[in-house]
Amino acid sequence: MSDLVFAATDAAHHLTTLAIPNPGQGGEPPFAQKLLTILGWVAWGVTLACVAGVLIVAGKMAMAHNRGEGGEHARALGMVGAACIIAGSASAIVGTLWV
Repeated sequence: MSDLVFAATDAAHHLTTLAIPNPGQGGEPPFAQKLLTILGWVAWGVTLACVAGVLIVAGKMAMAHNRGEGGEHARALGMVGAACIIAGSASAIVGTLWV
């Protein structure tokens, strides 16, 4: 009886491992270069937004220097800095999670 159970579970294991495709193997689709171009444009736009965010916060800090609103601007600069770090390391983050 135990041999039959072992054979059944072994066969079920082989069927489930065969049914799960591995997307890491195979070629890229024909439209992959167009998607990479669009992704490059998005990355360029995000970089532009990060630089603009730093400049905008710096301008607001310069205007409000005498009003004592440093905490609000420090928080905004922290958020922009976090966005810059995430944007700059997006490829590494995805590469780490994908594997």
